[in-house]
Amino acid sequence: MKVLVTGGAGYVGSHCVRRLVQGGHEVTVYDNLCAGHRAAVPDGVAFVQADLADTATLSSTLKQGFDAVMHFAAFLDVGESVRAPLKYYQNNVSNTIGLLDIMRDCDVKRFVFSSTCATYGEPKEFPITESMPQAPINPYGHTKLVMEWALSDCAKAWGLGACALRYFNAAGAAADGSIGEDHDPEIHLIPVVLQVALEQRPQVSIFGKDYPTPDGTCVRDYIHVEDLAEAHLLALQNIHPGVFDAYNVGTGIGTSVRQLIEAAREVTEREIPAADAPRRPGDPPTLLADPTKIKSQLGWRPKYTDISEILKTAWQWHRQHPNGYPE
Repeated sequence: MKVLVTGGAGYVGSHCVRRLVQGGHEVTVYDNLCAGHRAAVPDGVAFVQADLADTATLSSTLKQGFDAVMHFAAFLDVGESVRAPLKYYQNNVSNTIGLLDIMRDCDVKRFVFSSTCATYGEPKEFPITESMPQAPINPYGHTKLVMEWALSDCAKAWGLGACALRYFNAAGAAADGSIGEDHDPEIHLIPVVLQVALEQRPQVSIFGKDYPTPDGTCVRDYIHVEDLAEAHLLALQNIHPGVFDAYNVGTGIGTSVRQLIEAAREVTEREIPAADAPRRPGDPPTLLADPTKIKSQLGWRPKYTDISEILKTAWQWHRQHPNGYPE
């Protein structure tokens, strides 16, 4: 297929672009580089540097003829979404609706959507299945759920085939160490921990020690970014016109903040000082996937299920690229 990947220079997007190319698809990346990196886009892949709000450029790009869109161009910092909700509604909702409008005009009817487990809010039961209620507790989760509703309605209204992949915690880096995670500022736990190991930070903060979890710290389901990319490829290949579907993408294995830091100490052979800090607003105590649906319907299987193996790939990237991508 000919696939437009919005946000394809970002962390998850760039790994998905690589997997699409490996799968024989023709890819164009559309990214404003506000959080992505041109160096993360493989050589030979067409690249358009523009914002989603630039509807003229977006329209002229889609008019070149595409079979599908994979959409990663969204803001994702939960804490920032609490502080600046309109920024998130503008980009994650308004700009995405604009993209869908242009897709309809250009008769592009396959859409893979980067969604999130944050749409579930604070579930009462674990692991989380796709049929559980969606009740986000932060604006980031709200924006993703709104777009899931919109996709379901578009599927019924004009035959859009859409799939939402509800990520749990994306982690790790390409197995060959060539691409990885590079945010500024860095907000994700694994790269923050590894920056401490590299002595780029004095310590890692543990936000909350009194959650209702075995060791009092938040528990998360870490999914390797290459396994996430494979899920996108399978979703693309299984989209049906007029149908909206959603899948959890996680391993079903929970790791607490303290467990992750201890595993990182073993992998890096560094001390990694840690200090307790107050809870952050919008953080659920536990998020743990039930990936049964994506396994049974799409045949997806994660290659990385051990947190230490995930950390090894991230450590390789950060050790070899301590300052991230060359700019």
